[in-house]
Amino acid sequence: MDIKPLRLGVLLSGGGRTLVNVQRRIDEGTLSARVAVVIASRPCRGLEWAQAAGLDAHLVPYKTTPQPHYSDAITALLDSAGVDLVVMAGFLSMWHIPSTYAGRVINIHPALLPAFGGKGMFGHHVHEAVLRHGCKLSGCTVHFVTNEYDQGPILVQKAVPVLEDDTSDTLASRVFEQEMLAFPEALQLLAEGRVSIVDGVARIRR
Repeated sequence: MDIKPLRLGVLLSGGGRTLVNVQRRIDEGTLSARVAVVIASRPCRGLEWAQAAGLDAHLVPYKTTPQPHYSDAITALLDSAGVDLVVMAGFLSMWHIPSTYAGRVINIHPALLPAFGGKGMFGHHVHEAVLRHGCKLSGCTVHFVTNEYDQGPILVQKAVPVLEDDTSDTLASRVFEQEMLAFPEALQLLAEGRVSIVDGVARIRR
């Protein structure tokens, strides 16, 4: 199959582990994509890594750039890079997604949506909530992003057991191992044109 690599715009706010994983898969030839631009919402290790790797990396500081200028600045950088798909890789700021990017933004959430999603549900807040509720399964969800928190169509999910002696740290580590598999899988499905949205549900052609 002749697949045109996806041009990715990666938004991040932290360590950049998801970006590193995506770039490694690209370098290995197992992911049909190219990182066209990286945008960080604050100085962080992910931005430093992208710069050291020679990627087109930019800082758009969330705390000092008021809306709507913040969202406009991000959109302008994505447009300039000719991005096909936007990847939220641990992005903790609000980008108001314009209609031109509807259906072209994905995120990974560290729980099995629609459970434990919504405003304030990120990172260890999610894992602590899972443990408080006594869940026996957790996992991660790759989903399309809309301007409502964690409400977009679900693309890929992977589950892990919740163990009796789990802490938020041990559960987070086990979930993150699956995130490293789920995100490249979702990206490759999109690169191969195997995903369609029907009545708000992501359908995958096998």
